[in-house]
Formats: sequence, structure tokens, C-alpha cells
Amino acid sequence: MADILTLLASGAEGAHHAEPSVFGLDTYQWVALAMAVLIGVFLWKKVPGVITGGLDAKIAAIRAALDEAKTLRAEAEALRAEYAAKIADAEKDAAAMLAGAREEADAILAKAEADSEVMVARRQRMAEDKIAAAERAAIAEVKARAVTAAAAASKVLIAKAHDGEADRKLADEVIASL
Repeated sequence: MADILTLLASGAEGAHHAEPSVFGLDTYQWVALAMAVLIGVFLWKKVPGVITGGLDAKIAAIRAALDEAKTLRAEAEALRAEYAAKIADAEKDAAAMLAGAREEADAILAKAEADSEVMVARRQRMAEDKIAAAERAAIAEVKARAVTAAAAASKVLIAKAHDGEADRKLADEVIASL
């Protein structure tokens, strides 16, 4: 194998083949000339201007999109700030409403306690008045029964103790005192 590599290496050095040429120009010169013609045609047809114009249009479109995005972002931030303020106001309103409701509930509770104390006092007075009225009625009834009993007893006693003679004597005394 080493012999084959040696032969190939020695053959590559000694073998020199000729490059084709046309009108006395080598291939690299033809490539350079074709490139120069191509660049000349590009410049004559204003291809760099078209490319630059296309790129400028793309840049302008991108710039417009960026400006619109900035505007939209600013609007979104303004809306976010507005809604954050609204939320803060709503939270303040809710807190104020809650405080007001607590104060109102406390006031209602205090009024209910005061009203219940007044009602208890009024019912106590009514009960005391009913008791006093019942006492007066009982005393009046006892007095009426006592008067009735005394009148009946006095009638019986007068009927037993007084006869016609005692009545005349009593009548004479009354007439004399007049």
C-alpha cells in the first residue's frame, strides 16, 4: 500500500495539465470579466436602488409597526392604570360601604337595645299598674263586702236591740236637737 501512495504522490507532482484559454484569457480572467459585466448590468438596471428601496420600505414598515406597537403599549398602560385606579376606588368605596354598614348595624343594635330597655320599663310599669289596680279592686271589694256585712250585722243588731220604744226615744232626741 505504501508503494501505491508513493506512486500517486510522485505522479501528482510530475503531471501538469493545461488549462483551457480563449482569446488568450485564462479561466479566472473569464470569471472576472463575467463578474464585471454582471455588476455593470446590475448598476445599469439600478438593482442596488431597487434592493435599497425594498429594504428601506421594509425598514419603514417595521418602524411603523414598532411605532404602532409603542402606541398600543402606551394605550394599554393607560388603560391598565385607569383600571387600577378604578379598582382602587372600588376597593375604597367597598371599604367605606362596609364601614358605613358596620356603623349602621351598631346604631341599629344600640337603638334596639335602648328600645328594648324602654319597652321592658313600660311593660314593668304596666304590670305594676295592673297589680296596683288589682289591689285597689280587691280592697274596694273587701270594703264593699265589709260594708255589706256591717250593714247586715247592724240591721240584725238594731232589729234585736231596738224596739218601738227605743225608736221613739231616738226620734225625740233628734227632734230636740234641731
